Amino acid sequence: MRIDVFTIFPSLVDGFCAESLLGRARSEHLLDLRVHDIRAHTTDAHRTVDDSPFGGGAGMVMRPEPIFASVRAAQPPRPLLLLSPGGKRFDQAMAKSLASSGGFSLLCGRYEGVDHRVTQQLCDGEVSLGDFVLGGGEVAACAIVEAVTRLVPGVMGNDQSSANESFEGSLLEAPQYTRPADFEGHGVPEVLRSGDHARIERWRLAQSLHRTMSTRPDLITQRGGLSDAEKRLLEEFPAVPYPESSL
Repeated sequence: MRIDVFTIFPSLVDGFCAESLLGRARSEHLLDLRVHDIRAHTTDAHRTVDDSPFGGGAGMVMRPEPIFASVRAAQPPRPLLLLSPGGKRFDQAMAKSLASSGGFSLLCGRYEGVDHRVTQQLCDGEVSLGDFVLGGGEVAACAIVEAVTRLVPGVMGNDQSSANESFEGSLLEAPQYTRPADFEGHGVPEVLRSGDHARIERWRLAQSLHRTMSTRPDLITQRGGLSDAEKRLLEEFPAVPYPESSL
């Protein structure tokens, strides 16, 4: 998997992606991450990448010349996606699609955005983490690189791990427990210690359903509601409590 990232702060991306799972994937040559400094393709002494917008307005806009030059020099894998609040929302389905693509590239915007000719003529689309605004695209790029890379075969070590996580099958993940079996008077559910693997799987599905219905009912709607078998599971296994959100 080759991923190219274009940014004016390459150390932000490279530093994050040098640690933990991503760092191991890079050292084992499962991830070929190439971080490009857009400032390296400026032509003035001040390495200027931005300018004031035509028509007036607050802030500065990233100029097209160094971005085009950086991308043309790198010849990155496509699609090239601009990280932008106005882009298509990134989700697990998009992560899977990118993971199966063999490679893609990300352009990190800054300031008030990029010259629209970059979006129109250079990029293949826009992507967003959600309905909020960051100072730039680097944090979003790191999140997308990690979400995609962990789906590449061999990266997780146990490929089954990624198949049992939140948003698989449009459901949130069931609660997880480890030792000790009793912690300060709070015990692990009996079913998880029963050794009955079929019952454990039913319990986990029921908890995923309970949790999704409680906090993300939109996901249940998207998948067409609950089947009769799922409704019976909810009756068989009560919900494990979660703290009430104060937000």
